[in-house]
Amino acid sequence: MFKHILAPISGDDLTKLELKKIIRLAKLDGAMITLVYVSDPLGPYMYSDMVNEVMISEKAHQKACNDYAKHLFAKSKALIPEDIEVRSIHIFHPNIADGVIDAAEQVNADVIMMASHKRKGIKGFFLRSEAHEVILHSKVPVLILNA
Repeated sequence: MFKHILAPISGDDLTKLELKKIIRLAKLDGAMITLVYVSDPLGPYMYSDMVNEVMISEKAHQKACNDYAKHLFAKSKALIPEDIEVRSIHIFHPNIADGVIDAAEQVNADVIMMASHKRKGIKGFFLRSEAHEVILHSKVPVLILNA
């Protein structure tokens, strides 16, 4: 059914549960998995009464993001059996959902498989669902996993 699965990872507990289900589906179809991690291209900028401004350089921010992405990829790849082909892509995008969609197009994935945090009520309103945004805007089919 699917030959190329895009799996967004975040490093939270949901990633591990999500990967278990993705691995099962990949084995059934003999599919390849591409892991994607999306980083904000802008470094953190902080200010307060005590400190006028503290800004991390763009180069330092990108290095930190790349190092963290490599760490997450290694951690996730360790969970995936060797008989499944795995690739990874690190995207810099200010919007996580758009970054996931861009990654799916770049690697020609035929499905995006991701979990949802299932936020409801006021939490759902303020901490919008990335999965919901991906579903609304992706041209690639999206499979939401009940992790």
